Amino acid sequence: MLEWLNQIDTALFVFLNVTLANPVFDVLMPFITHAETWYPVWVVLFIMMLWKGGVKGRWFIVVAILAVALSDQAVNQLMKPFFERIRPCNVVEGCRMLVPCSRSFSMPSSHAVNFFTTATVLAFFYPRYQGWYWSIAFLVGYSRIAVARHYPFDVLVGALTGILFALFCIYLFKYVRRRYNLPLEKDRK
Repeated sequence: MLEWLNQIDTALFVFLNVTLANPVFDVLMPFITHAETWYPVWVVLFIMMLWKGGVKGRWFIVVAILAVALSDQAVNQLMKPFFERIRPCNVVEGCRMLVPCSRSFSMPSSHAVNFFTTATVLAFFYPRYQGWYWSIAFLVGYSRIAVARHYPFDVLVGALTGILFALFCIYLFKYVRRRYNLPLEKDRK
């Protein structure tokens, strides 16, 4: 059964990494996949939440930091060492490596975990723009396959892990908020 899933995952990887490769992706995907690309976005988001977000924005920051910290630690300290899956750039012949390959384990994708965790928390606090959050998370997840750092199932498991950790932290937030009668917005008089 595992061998069959691995064959499907490898076939999907080859399709997404090799067959769908094109000059636009060759430029765009390495840019999207680099964590440094997103640092200014995160800094601006957090400054805006602190400055203009009010109580809701500050709650978002608390829940997002908790969710990302927990999910990221679980993935890197528990899941990757458990699965010990070798990255496709080290195994699949003829893959298109658009960034340097790594010897670290690939299952699940930390990028997918972090972006889907954040998208889930953003969608809870600010549902109006959730199409954007999910699109960005999906694009970053896809970029990990396009640059040959992850298999599709690595990204899928990362996305599901991120969503589950975010939902757990949202549930915890709701519980604490109800238990201590904490406002989500300032009371208007």
